[in-house]
Amino acid sequence: MIEVEELTKRYGTFTAVRSLSFTVRPGEVLGLVGPNGAGKTTTLRCMAGIIPSSEGRVRIAGHDLAAEPVAAKRSLAFFPDEPRLFEYLTVRQHLNFVARIYGVADYEALATPLLEELELAEKSDVLPGELSRGMKQKLVIACGLLHSPRVMFFDEPLTGLDPLGIRRMKDSIVRRARDGAAIVLSSHLLHLLEEVCTNVLILKKGDKVADGTLAQVVATFSNGEENVSLEEIFIRATGGSES
Repeated sequence: MIEVEELTKRYGTFTAVRSLSFTVRPGEVLGLVGPNGAGKTTTLRCMAGIIPSSEGRVRIAGHDLAAEPVAAKRSLAFFPDEPRLFEYLTVRQHLNFVARIYGVADYEALATPLLEELELAEKSDVLPGELSRGMKQKLVIACGLLHSPRVMFFDEPLTGLDPLGIRRMKDSIVRRARDGAAIVLSSHLLHLLEEVCTNVLILKKGDKVADGTLAQVVATFSNGEENVSLEEIFIRATGGSES
């Protein structure tokens, strides 16, 4: 479970995220959306412990992120929008390295099916410089999934993937939610979020403007209309602003 209470992040006099509270339960996929500059990535980085929050509290799988940072981070995986890899480690060496960090015993039994699932098996001895943007993204995801996290944060995870890769990644996210993971997925591809998300959180200029199940958020902004898309809901909720 993910529990966020009154999360605030300030940079000097600028408040990037203001008093944000929400919960993601096991089995739920929360779509975190908002215009550019809404505070989505800042929120994810605070929740993952990459940057400290100015105020508030985050609990990951029952662990307070501030009081028990190691235990909290062992339970989560953060997938950034830009893959960052070690240029002199092969695909399989990346997984070996991550397994040693997290103390994953017999990592080969987990790594092999992950490589197959993410279409990396034939690239296991290849260096990152020989991989496409999409394949690099898949390697980052494979590394993040290796320790079987119960909480996952995805920041634009579909960037660089081809249509088949996008479909498989969506299926992978849904399957892990069904297995009990609590997942936050941030993306501008709203039509894709509609297919995988159970809940939606909309931010604008650091403030929460909508939070609830997909059906609840749609009902709030649909004005009684039927078959209103998440894209249209987003525009109505944020006033159509992209700044």
